[in-house]
Amino acid sequence: MTGSKSSTPNAGPVQQRRLWLLRHGATEWALSGRHTGSTDLPLLPQGEQEARGLQTVLSQVGFAAVFCSPLQRARRTCELAGFSHRAELLEELREWNYGRYEGLTTSQIQQSSPSWSIWSHGCPGGEDAAAVQKRCSAVIERAMAVADEGDVALFAHGHLLRALTGTWLGIGACGGGLFRLGTGSISVLGYEHQQRAVTHWNAPAGAWFTP
Repeated sequence: MTGSKSSTPNAGPVQQRRLWLLRHGATEWALSGRHTGSTDLPLLPQGEQEARGLQTVLSQVGFAAVFCSPLQRARRTCELAGFSHRAELLEELREWNYGRYEGLTTSQIQQSSPSWSIWSHGCPGGEDAAAVQKRCSAVIERAMAVADEGDVALFAHGHLLRALTGTWLGIGACGGGLFRLGTGSISVLGYEHQQRAVTHWNAPAGAWFTP
């Protein structure tokens, strides 16, 4: 894998390009519902199995580019899916910065803040939805500016990919709260005619059909 480059390709956006969203495989905290931002946890054996399952589906797609979060759970998923040799690491694909809520579950946070939601309240000492949306917009711009023809794969994290979906649809990062996303899942953002749309969502690799 290579580090993020400072320059963005000059080619114009490819209107019908699809973005493939690949959430990393299961980790200990993902299964227990603990917010995992910068804590760099490895995949569980279950997570590695989920990641390997992605390879069968993704090997059939001619990707113009592959981008990956620098955190190890995403990098390992990308590797087991067969793309570590060509993936470029993007800092913007890091998971939401949970600040003082790192490692806590939603239920634990709501004991002191009953109405708390990450989508509406954000995280003290971390990021709110507006900050995450800026990162998501940068990722989308980068993906759409890739010069070669073809789709783009994004290996990243649950909240970040949900926020990116809301950003893609024009409903903002907060719109990510409308979507659930499992570990080791495949989702695809594309178009319905000229309108940006979700074309596939939260599909386990074993249940995938060719779009």
